[in-house]
Amino acid sequence: MNTADQNFDALRLNLPPAPKPLGVYKPCLIDGKYLYVSGHGTVQDDGSLIMGRIGDTMTAEEGKLAARQVGLAILSTIKTNLGSLNKVKRVIKVLGMVNCKPDFEKHPFIINGCSELFAKVWGDDNGVGVRSAVGMGSLPGNIPVEIEALFELF
Repeated sequence: MNTADQNFDALRLNLPPAPKPLGVYKPCLIDGKYLYVSGHGTVQDDGSLIMGRIGDTMTAEEGKLAARQVGLAILSTIKTNLGSLNKVKRVIKVLGMVNCKPDFEKHPFIINGCSELFAKVWGDDNGVGVRSAVGMGSLPGNIPVEIEALFELF
């Protein structure tokens, strides 16, 4: 059985730089056996952000890839602050916020970009938790997706 770090390496994806807070908050916080991760955006490998609004300037498929990129930013924060993805036992909750037009209805499809990544890293049992996927009228900097998450630690 592979570890989370080994599973991630097998995906051959890059982690972007761990995002720095753009306000007065911590990117993550450990409380007992729980790791709370603040809302993350679409940070790319070069530190820039994917920007756009789903159903307007972006397709649903592009939005799903943006959500995967947010998942990678969350993994980067975990690895930067904990040293290893192996310290996470399981995903407990994911809250995905989608910047979209009012008539867009495929929020869960978009957030699957992140959830599918987590399932590949921690497996179907531990990588899939409870989840909400909701639409927003706007997000900071016109990013298409913001995601926050809660994890259980070993």
